Amino acid sequence: MLSQLYRKIRLLRHVGKEPYLSIYKMIGFYPDDIRLYKQAFLHKSSSMECEEGMGQNNERLEFLGDAVLSAIVADIVYEHFQDKSEGFLTNTRSKIVSRESMNWMAKELGIDHMLRYSIHHPFNESHNSNMLGNALEALIGAIYLDQGFEACYKFINDVLIKKYIDIDKLSEKEVNFKSNLIEWAQKNKLDISFNVIESFIDEQGNPVFQTAVVLGDTTEQIGIGIGYSKKESQQHAAQMAMKKIRTDRAFQQYIISLKKKRRQAAKAAKAENETIPSMESANTQENEVQQIPTEEILVVTEISTPQSPTTPSPQTEKALE
Repeated sequence: MLSQLYRKIRLLRHVGKEPYLSIYKMIGFYPDDIRLYKQAFLHKSSSMECEEGMGQNNERLEFLGDAVLSAIVADIVYEHFQDKSEGFLTNTRSKIVSRESMNWMAKELGIDHMLRYSIHHPFNESHNSNMLGNALEALIGAIYLDQGFEACYKFINDVLIKKYIDIDKLSEKEVNFKSNLIEWAQKNKLDISFNVIESFIDEQGNPVFQTAVVLGDTTEQIGIGIGYSKKESQQHAAQMAMKKIRTDRAFQQYIISLKKKRRQAAKAAKAENETIPSMESANTQENEVQQIPTEEILVVTEISTPQSPTTPSPQTEKALE
C-alpha cells in the first residue's frame, strides 16, 4: 500500500512533462521506469550515440516484447473464435502480428516521432522498413518489465487490437499470396516458378529485387513484383498473379483450354498404354501356337478327324432285322 502511494507521489512530479506525457498519450498510463521506454525507442543505429544508454538499443526489449505479444494475441484470438481450428487461429494470429500490421499500428501510435536513429540510417517508409514495428515490440517489452503482464495484456487488447484491428475482417483477409498461388497451381496440376529477373541498388543503397511468376515450361509471366527482399518481391508477384487469375477472363479461358488439352493428352497416353499390352498378348498367343510340338498337333488332328463309315457285315444286318 505504501509502495503504491509512494509511486503515485513520485509520478506527480513528472505528470505533464516530456517524455512522460507523450508516453501517457500513447499507452494510457504513466511509466514508472522511464529509462525502459527511452531504450525501446532507441534504434541500434543510434545506440553508440546515446549518452544515457551507451551501447544500448531496443533489440533485447524487442525480443522480449515479441514473445509477450505472441502469447497475448494467441489468448485473445483463442477466446474470440470459440469454434475455429488450430490452423485458422494460427493464421489469424500471424496476420495480427505481421510486419505490415505492426508497422502500421506503430505509425498510428506516433512511434515514428519518438524513434531515435542515426542520420546515416534514415527511416524510409517506402523501404517498407520494420523499424517502427520493431520499436512497438520493444515498447511492449518495456511495458512488461515496468508494469507486468496484465498491463501488457490491457495495452495490446484495448489500445492496439480494439482500436486499430477488426479481428473478424482481418481473419478473412488474404495475406500469404505465394502460398495461395502454389495451392491453386497444385489443385489445377500446373507448374509455376518464381524467377528473379532483375536486382539493383536504389538511391539509398538498399538492394531491390524484381521477381516474375512464370507459368509452366513457358516464358509467360503472369505476375511481377518488386521488393527489398526476394521474399517480399515474390509475395507482390504472387499477389499480381492471383489478381490476374481471378479477374482476367481471357487468362481464365486460357487456363481452361490448357487443362482441356492436358486431359486429352492424358487420355491418349492411357489409350496407347492399353493398346500396347493387347498387341503383346496377341503376339504371345501366336508364339505359343507356333511352339506346340508336331506330335501334339498330329494327335489333335487324329482325334478331331471323323472316321469314314464302314459297310456292316451280313451277320450284323441280320441281327438288326
